[in-house]
Amino acid sequence: TFSSTDNQLSWDTSDWESAWDNGDNKEEEAAPTTGQNALWLQDCVVSLSPCSDLLVVAREQKAVFLSAKWCTDNSGREEMTLAVSWTGTLSTEEGECVSSSVCIPLASQKRSSTGRPDWTCVVVGFTSGYVRFYTENGVLLLAQLLHEDPVLRLKCRTYEIPRHPGVTEQHEELSILYPAALVTIDGFSLFQSLRACRNQVARAAAAGSDVIQPPPLAYKKWGLQDMDTIVDHSSVGIMTLCVFDQMKNASILGGFNASVKGSPPAMSQYVTVGGGPYTGFYYAVEGSSQPLLSHVALAVASKLTSALFSAASGWLGWNKNKNEEEAVQKQKPKVEAATPLGIRFGLPDSRRHGESISLSPCNTLAGVTDDFGRVTLLDLARGIAIRMWKGYRDAQLGWLQVPEEQSDRGFSPSASLPRRHALFLVIYAPRRGILEVWAMQQGPRVGAFTVGKHCRLLFAGYHLMGVNSVTSQGWQLHTQQVCLLDPITGALRTVNIPFHLALSDKKSERAKDMHLLKRLTNILKNREVEPDILESEAKNVLLDIKHPAIKKALLLLHVFAGNFLFWGCLCGNNPIQNVCDTLQKAGISPQQLLSLLMTVWLQREKEVLQKTEETVRNLHTLLIALSNMKGAVEESWDPQSVSPWWQQVRSTCIQSHNAAAALLAAFVAHCAAKAMLALGKTKLTASVCVFVSFLQLQSEWEAVSLELEQWVVCVKQLEDVLVLQTLMLVPPPQGAGGSAAAAQCSIKTLLEGGTGGIADSVSKWVFRHNLPPERLKEIIQRREDNNPHPNQTLRLASPELLVAVCQQFPHSLSPDLLFAHCCWEYVVQWNKDPEEGRCLCWAVEHLKLVSSPHIQLGISTMMWSTFIVKRFSAAAYLMEKVSNISACVCVQDVGMGDKAVTCFLGCCVQLLQILMEADSAVEEVAAPELSVEEAWFGAEGPASIAELALEQKGVHYPLVQHHCLLASLLHAAMTFSLRVKPLSLFDSKGKNAFFRDLATIQLMPSGDMDPGLISLRQEFLLRVLTGWVQAIDDPSCLSSGSSCPPLPSTGPKADWWPSLCLELGSLLQINPDILRRHLVCELYNQGLDLRAEEVMLEVEDKDVLGSQLLVLTGQRLCYSLLHSQSQTQAAMELLARLPPTLCTWLKAMDPSELRCPLVPLSQISRLVSRLIEILPENHAQYSLALHLLEAVDVLTTED
Repeated sequence: TFSSTDNQLSWDTSDWESAWDNGDNKEEEAAPTTGQNALWLQDCVVSLSPCSDLLVVAREQKAVFLSAKWCTDNSGREEMTLAVSWTGTLSTEEGECVSSSVCIPLASQKRSSTGRPDWTCVVVGFTSGYVRFYTENGVLLLAQLLHEDPVLRLKCRTYEIPRHPGVTEQHEELSILYPAALVTIDGFSLFQSLRACRNQVARAAAAGSDVIQPPPLAYKKWGLQDMDTIVDHSSVGIMTLCVFDQMKNASILGGFNASVKGSPPAMSQYVTVGGGPYTGFYYAVEGSSQPLLSHVALAVASKLTSALFSAASGWLGWNKNKNEEEAVQKQKPKVEAATPLGIRFGLPDSRRHGESISLSPCNTLAGVTDDFGRVTLLDLARGIAIRMWKGYRDAQLGWLQVPEEQSDRGFSPSASLPRRHALFLVIYAPRRGILEVWAMQQGPRVGAFTVGKHCRLLFAGYHLMGVNSVTSQGWQLHTQQVCLLDPITGALRTVNIPFHLALSDKKSERAKDMHLLKRLTNILKNREVEPDILESEAKNVLLDIKHPAIKKALLLLHVFAGNFLFWGCLCGNNPIQNVCDTLQKAGISPQQLLSLLMTVWLQREKEVLQKTEETVRNLHTLLIALSNMKGAVEESWDPQSVSPWWQQVRSTCIQSHNAAAALLAAFVAHCAAKAMLALGKTKLTASVCVFVSFLQLQSEWEAVSLELEQWVVCVKQLEDVLVLQTLMLVPPPQGAGGSAAAAQCSIKTLLEGGTGGIADSVSKWVFRHNLPPERLKEIIQRREDNNPHPNQTLRLASPELLVAVCQQFPHSLSPDLLFAHCCWEYVVQWNKDPEEGRCLCWAVEHLKLVSSPHIQLGISTMMWSTFIVKRFSAAAYLMEKVSNISACVCVQDVGMGDKAVTCFLGCCVQLLQILMEADSAVEEVAAPELSVEEAWFGAEGPASIAELALEQKGVHYPLVQHHCLLASLLHAAMTFSLRVKPLSLFDSKGKNAFFRDLATIQLMPSGDMDPGLISLRQEFLLRVLTGWVQAIDDPSCLSSGSSCPPLPSTGPKADWWPSLCLELGSLLQINPDILRRHLVCELYNQGLDLRAEEVMLEVEDKDVLGSQLLVLTGQRLCYSLLHSQSQTQAAMELLARLPPTLCTWLKAMDPSELRCPLVPLSQISRLVSRLIEILPENHAQYSLALHLLEAVDVLTTED
């Protein structure tokens, strides 16, 4: 194939075409025709990366780099394009022009790399002799002057994995051809130097940091002798002669008395083309002197600052001032002398001049073009021309090496040998506008394509640099071999040839048919093709396939063929018996036809259900016809054994996800098998079968056989699967938080899912539908919710369907099993996204609904150890380490934000409470016995969550309580944003016991705690109570006549925080009365008098409380008399009449300590009355309370 949309790149030239000419080239500007305008590409130096992701176009001093990127065309389809990534002037020497370029992709050194290049180096040769190395963005890395003649050609060789043992492993290299010299740079040295230079330039451009000296660049320079003109070359690589060739060469070069070394030396072979001779063969013995590059010139772009110059000068060993640096830059580097290398032999042809040479990927052949319009094929090992093509003036060459496909090897007699490769020569003849592909070495032309006359054939001949036998393991090299660039359309096309075109005779026919089979597979997989076009394409391929075995395989492998054969019969359009007779004559076995029939039936479920009666009747007839075929049902079949024929039908139904069609097929096959058993013979007709079935329905007796038992189980399983699948396919409501993907189910998947597979499927459905735990509980208990939450409303059919599924699976979907699996599903989903705290909350709610304490205990333990304890310990250590916790710190340490951590800690408290309650109850209740339905006894797979829960070990109750205490403290600190070091509230024993396995017995704190530690704990709990009071502040409570509104059950305003603090206080050895008195004072301080009065009833030490409230009353009265902006004359007169001691006492009060100082006088009066009630008459401040009562009464009366 030549023009493939998948392998086609286009380019956008709008922003750089105008930059090519500056008005000097008058002839090109005046070119009148499209063909002449397209000639501009022939004057350019063009190179393409073998990865097809970078294209370089250069002319004279200017160059454009185009990089691959995805873009969307007008039709909305995404395509790969080559867009300009850099444009500018490359030359720095006066008068020099670009003469050659190559794009070398450099392999990534990361272990995770899969074959994509890390970056691409652009190597450019100039007429001045300089070779410069650039990044993809045009940043100059290195400049080399290796010879003072124009650079003619740059070529690269990269590592190739040897396909056969004994093949010499070739080294990587970059070769540079000059008119009379050849320089080869070692690939490993070049790779390391380019990486070092790129890093150095990046550092120097950024800051001018310390410099690491790169390794020296290793190269060889040969002076090519005994050839008049050289225009192109190929570096073939290292070769070792056989002993005979070694002796032959020694005799020719040294004469009769020449000595022969013990082992043939390794030599590097170079082949040049030009004139006198037309082709030259050079051999350089390995191990000869190898000069190293003595002057490395680092040139940088003008954009870089002087920091780069200073950094580069240190690298190069220059310690000179600015003027000296400029002088050094102007001075050309020292050029090493070339080592003479004489020609070994050549192909002399005085009139013929070679123009180009292209080396094959296997390094054994080369194609040469000349000025006579010939293309010559050279055998490089023997040094002879083995083939010539005429009439290809200005030809351009490329090579394709195609590996044998795995499907082809099945028919190959050499299937056990190494994978074969086919070699093709690609010739582009621009004069004729044709691209040809020839099989090597003496093969025919296997392809010809009409293309434009102004294209460029781009053949790199190498892959990634920096690869070796170790790093390339498991890589998929994403490289193209041959591309054709069309400057008129802007398209870059790749050339792809199938392997079988290299074969001949019967092998080629069979391989071609395999190729057509693969093509048909791709056609059938393409769902976007119109049915008519699909049918036409498939018919054409079917007609082209000649080999009978492949044609039979095609009929068996593809449902498309089955649609041709059987769908017409099922719809009543084709005569069933005729089709079956024809297929039997074709030699296709009944088992293969049965498989094809079942596949068509199951995949056409939608059409089957639209006309059930007709299709079921025809399926019955087809099954009977196939059963009567020779070889279908064995003549010696024992009814007490399982029939392989009917077992094939059952196996297909068991694996099918189309439960409705499978159930219908099972009914039909069951009917046919029952009739066959009843008549005791294998040959049936449809009418006889129906009659026998009718008689059996009228009879109370039925023959018992293993075959019919298998059908009964299969039909029951399919009925169950159909009900379950109907529920699974109910789409979730809009706005549901779960995934929208519905799980496919079949008998096979449910059996492989183990005893919990069914409950697991339903739990995933519950998650997808965002069904709250309480709502699920109501549905399971067969109760309908008349007022569902608007966001949780399900379609009317869903609750009834769920009830029906639970009735279909009374054991597998018992309430405890379903709640257990729902709990596990939600905690698994929460672990994927810990920010979604609702999932963990609902997991805990589902766990609460499990009635068995044994299952509760096991699941709680598994949840804690699998998902919770790691994040819980991270949160505790984070709060211990950081006083001010931010969202970023939480995400870094715990994996979720601060709000999600608060929710998480609250769930931890509930989970540990469930664990403690379950541990206390397991002794009183027997463990449940889990079972499954009779039809599903064969389940093989993982145990259900409930079974795993029952296998868990017990827990150590004090250790669980210890963790629950810590979780409560952490939750309180996060809820009310309190700074505390939670682990510091425990002694060393308490700290060491944390985050241990809950089943182990740890050394727990005991006895009286250190007073300092108790003081810290008390201070923390008092702050928690203060935080709660501030959270519930409600202005509607200020009126003495109103009752307190109810508080929520969650969050910082939850009504259970005071009782929790009291419970924690008892565990932390804190006097609970201190907490109650503090809570009363805080509530009064906040102006929540009614709530304070409720708590005051539980205070034991009323004397201390009275003293505390007396001060608070004085602060309130002080604010009313002295600090309120609404002071009255009566208030001022009252102050004058007060006893001096009371007046002085009030003035000493600080009302700024009150969070709610402005309260009605009625509330102050009510507070003083409570004071008089709780203070004994002999209290030291009782008289002060009476004076206060009198003052408040006067104020209230006058107000």
